[in-house]
Amino acid sequence: MTRPTADTVQPSAERAVRALSRATLAAEGNAPGELVVASRADLEVLPLDVVRVALDRVLLGSSPESGLDALLDGGVLPALLPEVHAMIGFSDGEWRHKDVWKHTKQVVAQATPRVEVRWGSLLHDIGKVKTRSISPDGEVHFFGHAEVGARMFDKLNKRLPLFKDEEALREEIRFLILHHLRAAQYDASWTDSAVRRFAKEIGPYLDDLLCLSRADITTKRPEKKRRGLRQIDELAERVRQIREEDAKVPPLPKGLGTAIAERFGIPPSPALGTLMRALTAAVEAGEVPAQQPADVYLDFLAQHAERFGVPKP
Repeated sequence: MTRPTADTVQPSAERAVRALSRATLAAEGNAPGELVVASRADLEVLPLDVVRVALDRVLLGSSPESGLDALLDGGVLPALLPEVHAMIGFSDGEWRHKDVWKHTKQVVAQATPRVEVRWGSLLHDIGKVKTRSISPDGEVHFFGHAEVGARMFDKLNKRLPLFKDEEALREEIRFLILHHLRAAQYDASWTDSAVRRFAKEIGPYLDDLLCLSRADITTKRPEKKRRGLRQIDELAERVRQIREEDAKVPPLPKGLGTAIAERFGIPPSPALGTLMRALTAAVEAGEVPAQQPADVYLDFLAQHAERFGVPKP
């Protein structure tokens, strides 16, 4: 009698569901039960939306590391996400560098439990497998891994269109992969213009990117971790302050400097700048209302010509 082989076993949706359910139970802090191993063929007979719901539950669970391990044990990870499976054991051993898989699981667990951030956390380092290089002094580098990872995500999504009906989610996950290093590059020497430019480039993804950046700090050295978190918090605070300042309505109307120059014969110069600052201070002190037509401020200056050092009318 011939024993059935892997090639002759019929795909089983039930086996796929049980393997996925076991992982969701583990991710949600429950006993996963008996090990069930699903094949790629088993998983392919399930609708993609069923697979997505299960994977979301694993990532958003209270114990996502356990859920991810269950996906690995149950054959789901290598079958569905070979880009993630390739990180297992990678960059460890002889190079004395942290295991990218262990790091990734920790990042997912530390990340804010929002679906965008958790998926970004799971996939943020997939480009490392293709970009590792070793310098002559033995240092491990992953130059360009964020860009490579974003392209890998594009290919993953074509092969397994988990996000086909959620364009906004797909775009954000890709954005987080591509830019996950940006916040960690910040230091206190950045000018306000540089912070403003960063915030503009990151746009609506700022909060999620900062959440991923905080989660990406997995060092076991407490002081290094505190320093990294302080750095990101400082960046977030500077963005907040600058946005707050930029949102303020300027007290004086546009074109007032030109109008003052024409009326009082003051050419563009530091003296004109000093006069504008003095006029702004008068507005803030309540001596004259803000955002009035230029003539209001011209008349105010004329009435206080000696105080402001302008020619008397």
